[in-house]
Amino acid sequence: MKKALAIGLATLQLSSAFAQEMRAPAYPLITHDPYFSVWSTSNKLNESTTKHWTGADQSLLGLINVDGTVYRFMGDVEKVYNTVIPASDEKAYDVAYTESEPAADWMNPSFNDKSWKRGGAPFTDNSSTAKTVWRSHDLWTRREFTLDKTAFNKLFLKINHDDNADVYLNGEKIYSYVGWLNKFGYFEIPEAAKRKLVKGKNVLAIHVVNTRGGAWLDAGIMDEPKLQPGGNIKLATQDKVTVTATQTKYNFTAGKASLSLTFTSPLLPDNLDLLSRPVTYITTKVSSSDRAKHDVQVYFGVSSSLATNSPGQEVKAEQYNANNLSILKTGTIEQPVLKKKGDDLRIDWGYLYVAAGENTTPLQYIATAAEAVNAFGPAKYKRATRLEGKQLMLSTVFKGSVNMGSEFSNVLLVGYDDLYAIQYFGQNLKAWWAQKGSTIDQELSQAATDYKSIIEKCEAFDQKLYNETLKAGGEQYAQLCELAYRQSVSAHKVLKDPQGDILFLSKENFSNGCINTVDVTYPSAPLYLAYNPELLKGMLNGIYYYSESGKWTKPFPAHDLGTYPIANGQLYGEDMPVEEAGNMIILTAAIAKAEGNANYAKKHWNTLTTWVGYLVRDGFDPANQLCTDDFAGHLARNANLSVKAIMGIAGYAMLAGQLGDQATEKKYHDTAVAMAKRWMQLAADGDHYTLAFEKKGTWSQKYNLVWDKLLRLNVFPKEVYEKEIKYYLTKQQSFGLPLDSRRTYTKSDWIMWTAALTDNQQDWNAFVQPLYKYAAETSTRVPLCDWHETTDGKQVGFQARSVVGGYFIKLLDK
Repeated sequence: MKKALAIGLATLQLSSAFAQEMRAPAYPLITHDPYFSVWSTSNKLNESTTKHWTGADQSLLGLINVDGTVYRFMGDVEKVYNTVIPASDEKAYDVAYTESEPAADWMNPSFNDKSWKRGGAPFTDNSSTAKTVWRSHDLWTRREFTLDKTAFNKLFLKINHDDNADVYLNGEKIYSYVGWLNKFGYFEIPEAAKRKLVKGKNVLAIHVVNTRGGAWLDAGIMDEPKLQPGGNIKLATQDKVTVTATQTKYNFTAGKASLSLTFTSPLLPDNLDLLSRPVTYITTKVSSSDRAKHDVQVYFGVSSSLATNSPGQEVKAEQYNANNLSILKTGTIEQPVLKKKGDDLRIDWGYLYVAAGENTTPLQYIATAAEAVNAFGPAKYKRATRLEGKQLMLSTVFKGSVNMGSEFSNVLLVGYDDLYAIQYFGQNLKAWWAQKGSTIDQELSQAATDYKSIIEKCEAFDQKLYNETLKAGGEQYAQLCELAYRQSVSAHKVLKDPQGDILFLSKENFSNGCINTVDVTYPSAPLYLAYNPELLKGMLNGIYYYSESGKWTKPFPAHDLGTYPIANGQLYGEDMPVEEAGNMIILTAAIAKAEGNANYAKKHWNTLTTWVGYLVRDGFDPANQLCTDDFAGHLARNANLSVKAIMGIAGYAMLAGQLGDQATEKKYHDTAVAMAKRWMQLAADGDHYTLAFEKKGTWSQKYNLVWDKLLRLNVFPKEVYEKEIKYYLTKQQSFGLPLDSRRTYTKSDWIMWTAALTDNQQDWNAFVQPLYKYAAETSTRVPLCDWHETTDGKQVGFQARSVVGGYFIKLLDK
């Protein structure tokens, strides 16, 4: 292993000749699944702390010491807080509370609250997460706490509330906000209030008003300590950043040294063992820029926050050696395996690993986040090999030198073992890589041994993807696809169901947190149809099982399988019958076209027949219901949803033909053609077609029509596509084509689908260029948001979702 790793580093050249520079809204660094996902959200890697896709800090810190001068090339100093009084994410606590308006002096320390009730936080209307259920309009709470000191550096109120809140500290108002937060916020406490703190009894008093929707209250007080300065640290100059399908590469100048830094997450679609392996390579190469000799030390810090949901959680960390690797490991002390579900959450079970080959003689130790920045500074602290605490930093130092013609190269492996990944209909399942009996130490060892060959495979795939997307849609299109690739793949988890069939389960990121949502699978599908239809089957298998097992008995597919990572059955509050039936049949037909046979459809023929029956009865003129664009609200007689039903019926006919049943093929194809003729009459509005049947003066993107073209269904005349495209081009805004006539916001995945209706390169470019402008210029610095405003390029909602896999739709047009 030592030899293989050393040879790989000595001989491998990381080429990015085909990668182009593009200012991304966020840069993928470590991307494996919805929990193990770290991004940089600034133009320069050393301008901000790296983050989980949800926006929570997950710090990666990089320093380089060149001849005694220290430069920071990655991340920023991680925010560290000491707890004065905890919120419930750290420790359970009780308060006095009332839901009836109290006397005017209720917030003062001297107020007598003996008649009030006692309850624990959080207070919420959600009984599954509440310590105390609160469903009334108003809530007043008083929390007494005792201090043995009042000398703090900078105090912050840590609070999450829904809705309006007023907060008092010893009778002094410290916070007032109309509205709600969806996560803990930190708000500095004014000096005047801070001075009112006393040794002994103090009171934090809160009034929160539930104006509508959900209800929530949880709060604590934190102190931000003074950080040691870490010596005279300079910023390395970032010269370049490039993004390819599996790699993000940075180049820096640090004094007289040049530094190349490459993050490689080997998400190769045709190798599920490798795609599933939760290990990212961080490769550094240092060379002399003046041809002289220089002593070099490179420091990497990886925060334990990658293994916590919130920074207040206690973790333990240790260093050990295995399989010729030096390894750091950390995880929460609590280890609540699969105990949390939801959207804005991070994993707090399993263990994070940072490994380096013993042959590179790394110095590995554990420090606090506050100490980490002093890795090369004058401050002295214990470099522990075993430690418990909060916000620890797994630290690795490589020492060497460079001179004319030499290079100092190292590889760091960052991995995660989630122990159990998904609960699937009551059974806890391990990830694909672990289901075959491998351990994380073995995976790390194999990753190190295979470094050279894996990087070569990644570069070959990156080149292939770039060339194919460039040929299909042009330079800007290729760059958008490169940026979308890792985001889409890493919004899924790959594993096997108890019967041994593949599952590739998505999380509906920053939408509602659902798992395996069918109308998220649908827009994501083109990427997987282009590069491995087995992954798309993994996105459909759970939905088929849900119906075929008898657990779901309705004549159309479920919307989802639960809330990530718990897949025990649909939790979304309302069905989308036409939407999901059309999606499942269309995607099954698309798999058949990609594979050249209908074997997958044959396995599920009875289920498909039930679903197509529903579409024939109720799909053409949809009742008032939601579709995948549910954020736009209910809509009756939705013309685009009707197209989906027609495509589903025609797709079923296509499958019947592939299975040799010509009579069924003709019956359903004729049905679809007849529906298409009626559709053209009911949706007609002069130079375009309407948003809803017989609703003149409206319009919408008819992106579902693309399957008529891609699957060669021949249901709609080509003139329908051409008329719509011509009309859409008159509705363009600076940052894209609006979704429909109701609002000016859009969905970028649907724009790509709409654009694929044209065979005219000029028209295609006219749709793609505003999307490129959006990605390159948006002020919203998050992983690609697929729901944005076309007038100013700002996020409306959603981020880091798998649906950007839909950008690859153009590759299917062949």
